Amino acid sequence: MPQLNPDPWFAILVFSWSVFLLIIPAKISNHITPNEPTPKSAKKHKTKPWDWPWQ
Repeated sequence: MPQLNPDPWFAILVFSWSVFLLIIPAKISNHITPNEPTPKSAKKHKTKPWDWPWQ
């Protein structure tokens, strides 16, 4: 039964996990957003209570 032979599958497993754990996070952490978020003004918005129509 070829499923029980761990030689090719273990190498594929190790290689795929090394890609997921070493290469992809490095690429994601080097990503820079083109438009950095700007802070909004600190002014408080005036909110009003929600009028429930069934009350």
